[in-house]
Amino acid sequence: MILGFPCDQFLSQEPGTDADIEEFCRINFGVTFTLSTKVDVNGDETHPIFALLKDAAPADSGPDVEWNFTKFLVSADRMSVTRYAPTTAPVKLVPQIESMLLVSTP
Repeated sequence: MILGFPCDQFLSQEPGTDADIEEFCRINFGVTFTLSTKVDVNGDETHPIFALLKDAAPADSGPDVEWNFTKFLVSADRMSVTRYAPTTAPVKLVPQIESMLLVSTP
């Protein structure tokens, strides 16, 4: 499952409403996966999912999410969490995703 979490903490790049963001992502990037409501990924109001993800997969530069499009890959059993840089193309995650799918297949 792919989930997107819009966040306006990076140079105010997500200033719109949740509906505006969904439409923009669908039209400009062909996004068909689920988007959450806008969340904070850093600071005092960090969404709980990002508190868990950052704790499970800290970056070399520190615990904070550095920029939009940071990716986290979570195994089905939630025992493995890997963080990827914003510059990592999603297609680069395909081999690891396929490997995880093979492991979790009964």
